[in-house]
Amino acid sequence: MLIKILYTLFLALIVALFVGLGIDAFYPGPKAPEYPIELEKPYETGHQETKQEEQARLAYFEEQKQFQEESKVYNRNVSIVAIVFAIAILVVCLTLLAKIKMIADGILLGGIFTTIYAIIRGLMSEDSKFRFLVVTVGLIIALFLGYLKFVKNKKLITELKK
Repeated sequence: MLIKILYTLFLALIVALFVGLGIDAFYPGPKAPEYPIELEKPYETGHQETKQEEQARLAYFEEQKQFQEESKVYNRNVSIVAIVFAIAILVVCLTLLAKIKMIADGILLGGIFTTIYAIIRGLMSEDSKFRFLVVTVGLIIALFLGYLKFVKNKKLITELKK
């Protein structure tokens, strides 16, 4: 029994990693700017910043700001792609793999983990309306899965016993 639970958890983690790493492989994120070499040396008390150091610092802060904006868009896009994959995984689980219980449960849990990943990425987008939308989709998925997995299956089992 324990080995089945461990296998189910392992399969779930592999499914979520497959989606997350697949997104990263085919849609890499923006690159963070490198800290300017001119600013890496330690300063003594009373050090006057040179014009070159000031320009390097200002350019770095501008690049950092642009990187943060690009990251918000990237996180929103990754969230959307991950939600689409999560829904596809859940549909496959509840239809094609429904008869293979242990594998279906692992992949179903992987779809749930992928949904959690999508929600986290959506939260990182720093757009309150989008965050609300992603959490709403997550809630709908959770309610739908709960109904299909626990309520509908229970009704079906009860009817088959009659």
